[in-house]
Amino acid sequence: MRKIKRAIISLSNKQNLISILKTLKKYKIEIISSGGTYKEIRKLKYRCTEISDYTKFSEILDGRVKTLHPKIHAGILSKRKNKKHKKQLLVNKFEEIDLVIVNFYPFEEALKKSKNHSKIIENIDVGGPTMVRAAAKNYNFVTVITKVDQYSKLIKELNFNNGGTSLKFRQEMSEAAFFETAYYDSVISEYFNTLSLNKFPTRKILYGNLIEKLRYGENPHQSGALYSKKKNLNIKQLSGKQLSYNNYNDIFSAISITKSLPRNTGTVIVKHANPSGVSINKDKIKSFKQALNCDPISAFGGIVCCNFKINKKLATELNKTFFEVIIGNKIDKDAIKILKKRKNLRIIDALESTSKDTQSVISNFDNFLIQTNDDSFFSKRNFKIVSKTKPDKKTFNSLLFAFNVCRYVKSNAIVLANDTSTVGIGSGQPSRLDSCKIAINKMKKFQKSENSNKIIAASDAFFPFVDGIETLVNSGVSAVIQPSGSIRDKEIINFANQTKTILIFSKTRHFRH
Repeated sequence: MRKIKRAIISLSNKQNLISILKTLKKYKIEIISSGGTYKEIRKLKYRCTEISDYTKFSEILDGRVKTLHPKIHAGILSKRKNKKHKKQLLVNKFEEIDLVIVNFYPFEEALKKSKNHSKIIENIDVGGPTMVRAAAKNYNFVTVITKVDQYSKLIKELNFNNGGTSLKFRQEMSEAAFFETAYYDSVISEYFNTLSLNKFPTRKILYGNLIEKLRYGENPHQSGALYSKKKNLNIKQLSGKQLSYNNYNDIFSAISITKSLPRNTGTVIVKHANPSGVSINKDKIKSFKQALNCDPISAFGGIVCCNFKINKKLATELNKTFFEVIIGNKIDKDAIKILKKRKNLRIIDALESTSKDTQSVISNFDNFLIQTNDDSFFSKRNFKIVSKTKPDKKTFNSLLFAFNVCRYVKSNAIVLANDTSTVGIGSGQPSRLDSCKIAINKMKKFQKSENSNKIIAASDAFFPFVDGIETLVNSGVSAVIQPSGSIRDKEIINFANQTKTILIFSKTRHFRH
């Protein structure tokens, strides 16, 4: 246990400062401070020594240099049991500092408020993190506090130890302090990466805030947690059980698909991170029903995501099928009442969610793969009509719709569509031909025969052999969209021309492993 005699306080966030001041006064702990924190302490009518008076050195460079002084850092870093250190402090008339309470300039807030680089730079804290690192390093003798929510723990510790702290507590606070400095530096480094458009720097730092410790991971024997670069998720749970690891995985997958669809028209049903049905329709009820009808069996226990507001009428329709999660861009109060009739149903408002300029990360064996997301909007310039039979505007749009859905389906992916609704999806097969057969079987199982005269198909990569496109055409497919690049592209084009099938090549493939 180390008795605290002297503390230095330097805060950007001065929330709940008075609770700490009361406790420090109780144990007659001397306080040193500077700038706005000094003024706030004096305003609250507590005694405090200004740093410039303590060091006998005035703040300079518009406050950029105030705590960066040997008297401050020697006081924090000295080993209390080291005779040489004690002698050097005595010779220099330096005193030990036993408690450091610091939080940093709000760099993340500055990024939100301003695009002005000069203003942002001024919100990079130097003195604060330096003091925190010094105190955290010397935790054997010094206590460091870096967050407002640690104040209650410190007060409890001081009261229990009659104005002192235990080694266990100091070590715990040291660990938290290094989290803070590492996180702070990582946000700054990413800002500079963004400025330089350096997506893949020589050293990559991943950072995040713990949002939630999950009940378990993908399976009950695995542990799991959710982190975010933001302090809060941009989705809001309105009702239902706690979300699981798998729920979140499906939710993020569903939202990413709906973001690629025209606003206020799209419905996606996801099961195990794969879409089982997708539809675009201005009529919200039809949008949902068409997505559901693609594969109503797989939809059972899945996730529905609408990129529009869910109203009472749609909520009544949604409640006819068992879903784990329902997501909307806002949900009417009356709709929430109806949906809440299913006690455990998770209801999510995703109005504020965004996937702009994000990256995906996959980690294995202490290695991680990073890539930019495949979410750019398609342009007609990305595609080339290579068949003699040409598509009309409606068919072309239907092909683009299916191709867009295809890039969110686990590869090998085949998507069958009628207009702007999926009617069969084959996903995740080692063989592209097998994916074709699965998509066709689903279409035959769930679609009415009178709707099969305008079926089109999309493939996420090229057909390596004619058998894939042949299987599709024999099932009634009249148009196909696929990436080019196979050594047998000419054979595919010849087959399309022989069967009067519309064939469009994309310049890019869209694997999703």
